[in-house]
Amino acid sequence: MAPTQGSGGAAFARAGLALLQRLPPETSHTLGLRALALSRHLWRTPPVPPALEVRAFGRRFAHPAGLAAGFDKNGDYLDALGALGFSHVEIGTVTPRPQTGNPRPRLFRLRGATALVNRMGFNNKGADHVAARLRRAAFDGVRGVSIGKNADTPLEGAAADYLACLRTLYGVADYFAINVSSPNTLGLRQLQHADALAGIVEPLQEERRKLTGRHGKSVPLLVKISPDLDAEQLRALCRALTRHAVDGVIATNSSTDIAVPGTEADTRPEGGISGAPLTARALEVLRILRTELAADYPIISVGGLMTAADVLARLDAGANLVQLYTGFVYRGPQLLTEILRSLELRTQTAHP
Repeated sequence: MAPTQGSGGAAFARAGLALLQRLPPETSHTLGLRALALSRHLWRTPPVPPALEVRAFGRRFAHPAGLAAGFDKNGDYLDALGALGFSHVEIGTVTPRPQTGNPRPRLFRLRGATALVNRMGFNNKGADHVAARLRRAAFDGVRGVSIGKNADTPLEGAAADYLACLRTLYGVADYFAINVSSPNTLGLRQLQHADALAGIVEPLQEERRKLTGRHGKSVPLLVKISPDLDAEQLRALCRALTRHAVDGVIATNSSTDIAVPGTEADTRPEGGISGAPLTARALEVLRILRTELAADYPIISVGGLMTAADVLARLDAGANLVQLYTGFVYRGPQLLTEILRSLELRTQTAHP
């Protein structure tokens, strides 16, 4: 089950979320994480029913629902987020060297559409910092790490950046998400197309063989893709994932193409859109992937998961796992509570 709270905890959470929603988005995000760390003792996470367990790419997940990359970019709040009851938390996106990201403002709310627009640009403290933080963390769920390239690294040198992250973070990660689909690093999305993807994946797999012997474990490599690929591009990508024996796919990142009701494209802030406008497209992408990939090929579905019903729809469409982001920003821990209750109820109904 999702976390419950001690005396005053529920009221604290509701009041805190309401206050944070009145602040500028990036300020709200930073203060929310700090408040969560300070109030971690208020959360009590009951045991999750064993029937909700999921196994994917050689890892055990207590239940399907995790937190997407971008929420905790540096691993500074892993234990606090883990206390909320997520089965897995994906840290990052991490680059080899620290970088400040794009100029502010770079995160925007579209309240009427229950959406966010971000152009953060992989702001993070670098792979060495993240490795140190994860070594000290106590979270016993699955730890994913999203890796990318520094903004000033040319595309032809991108593989070296991904390799540097792999080496630095290998000992502390349970899986890696190869982020080649963020719209906020110039040219990055070119790397997700079939031919370019091989130039990233193959060196990573070769390096993993060396690191497996050194660390005594083989860490899965997943690829995170864009929702803005068309059907033929998705089919070509699926063939590449299979051909290169990639361990799984994360679908999807934020979108630059999707329409947002009530807004004009030329007046919206520049950046990737996430949240409710992405719900239908992320489900459509998932269905294409599940049709094209083997029945047992692991898929993590992300994008537009705003309700428990959205999560159930993704699992019904063939997702193995799901990850929250914008829904969690707008709804807070209550969303995770609703998801886990729905999953448990469904399990009880299926196996009375």
